Amino acid sequence: MKRAGFCGPPKAYKVGVLITIIDEERGEVVVRDGDKEVRHSLSTAEGFAAASKAWVRATWDSKYVYSFAWMGRPIIQLPEDMIRLQEVIYALKPDVLIETGVAHGGSLIFYASLFEAMGHGRVIGIDIEIRPHNRSAIEAHPMKKRIELIEGSSTAPEVVDQVKALVKPGEKALVVLDSNHTKGHVLDELRAYADLVPVGSYIVATDGIMEQVAGGPRTAEDWTWNNPKAAAHAFVEEDKRFVIEEPAFPFNEELRGGGRREACRRLRALGRRRGGHDPQRGRRGPLAARAAGRRRRQVEHHRRRRVFFGRGRRRGGGGGLGGGGARLGGSE
Repeated sequence: MKRAGFCGPPKAYKVGVLITIIDEERGEVVVRDGDKEVRHSLSTAEGFAAASKAWVRATWDSKYVYSFAWMGRPIIQLPEDMIRLQEVIYALKPDVLIETGVAHGGSLIFYASLFEAMGHGRVIGIDIEIRPHNRSAIEAHPMKKRIELIEGSSTAPEVVDQVKALVKPGEKALVVLDSNHTKGHVLDELRAYADLVPVGSYIVATDGIMEQVAGGPRTAEDWTWNNPKAAAHAFVEEDKRFVIEEPAFPFNEELRGGGRREACRRLRALGRRRGGHDPQRGRRGPLAARAAGRRRRQVEHHRRRRVFFGRGRRRGGGGGLGGGGARLGGSE
């Protein structure tokens, strides 16, 4: 019996109160929760989800996310999150992307390079401190022509006003929150930038996996509740223009029948999509009336903005985009 990525006897990863064992020889995942044990085939949505959840924890413990660069700048993102964000950006084609949290500038360069390839769009990056060597590297980069830097707290009224002044009337904005990841700060950011997000666009609250990796290295006990996912859920409760939503998959050939999406919703805690798919929709009688009502709610849903979390997301698997996703009243 082998474990994925390891030779010799299987090892167990502890994920919260769970023990997850991946048996490559048998092609299954064993999940132990106290005295309970469940086995899933690796070919099922449940098996893939369980393995992905353990993988997300392993990426955190091993600092895997600190392994990448984009066009010469370090980017503290998981590659699958980058692909998912690219899918959103290409489908939405925003005029401006606003990101809180600059760090080394890799994410800003990534977004700017996508806009360069698309021939339209610009990025506004905000950080409470942009270190001189990072600023110099960003300003010397070929993609700087599509980037505007603002130094200051992302929730300070004067900074928010400065950002709003840079967004022209009628422009479509996409917002990515990747600065201070406490519930209170993310909630303040959601409130501060919500009005910039038009119907159909998103606010991406990254690092939604904090709850999942609590108890691991470099974590705090309060991560179980003090995290961006909790902030996003609190926000959609108070601002009914927004809903939590997983972006659509433009290409989805694996785990047919919605299995991958169901796994994503369960493990990433992305929230139920209002007015979602109705499996009974074509039938006659009482179910037909129920389906019609759901379709009406679905129309209403598309008038909302969306929010979703990021970092750590895997298709069909454990939490991602560091956090999860929600679309706020038109944007998430």
